[in-house]
Amino acid sequence: MDSNSCQSDKENNYKIALITGASRGLGAAIAICLAKAGYDIWANYLSNHEAARRVQAEIKDLGRECVLLPFDVCDETGLNEVLEPMLAEAVPNVLVNNAGQNKDTLMMWMTRQEWQSITDVNLLGFFLVTKAVLVGMLKRRSGRIINIASTAGQSGLPGQVNYSAAKAGLIGATKSLAAEVRKKGVIVNCVAPGFIETDMTKSLPVDKILPSIPAGRFGTPEEVAAVVEFLCSDMATYIVGQVISVNGGLYM
Repeated sequence: MDSNSCQSDKENNYKIALITGASRGLGAAIAICLAKAGYDIWANYLSNHEAARRVQAEIKDLGRECVLLPFDVCDETGLNEVLEPMLAEAVPNVLVNNAGQNKDTLMMWMTRQEWQSITDVNLLGFFLVTKAVLVGMLKRRSGRIINIASTAGQSGLPGQVNYSAAKAGLIGATKSLAAEVRKKGVIVNCVAPGFIETDMTKSLPVDKILPSIPAGRFGTPEEVAAVVEFLCSDMATYIVGQVISVNGGLYM
């Protein structure tokens, strides 16, 4: 992956970043970018062990540690079984809530399961993971929480009522949590990618979408990861409860 925007910092040997959904796509790019910035990585994923091990190997090649944490972000019992022993030893400096899922269909044909599965991964997952980590951050009086939303949560997209609702909810949760915890040393922000070159966009009709993007192209995972890295840096302490769009001008 491109390393131009994510510089190594070997002096910071004990910083930890927990990234959910880190085995591929945006999550993998964020994990590798933060590893280059000096973080050891706790990489959560659901079931793609092979992809997770590839990310782990790349991070270890950078000289950082990478612990793989396979759990479903919607399964509170399973999540706590994995995270509680880790959190008893250390609290991440950064949490990136990236785990997400979409299942597109028009509202009139959408089933309850298609609604709930998407809102669960994107919202319940945020709640369960953040709650598990937040107490330690508050006790330490420092931490960064970055939530990965979407342009769909800002503008709405046809065929994505479930996904748009979940991401809009995540944006609202970001703002509320930021107001709750900033005076206690924890900074919360949100990144809202547009159309990014990942598995989620491979099947989209690119020729029909590009005319709506002023930049004239899809973004890259590394461009999103670079924004996440900046929000974790000392230069971003005055950015609180904001939604940073990375969408090529699709939504302004």
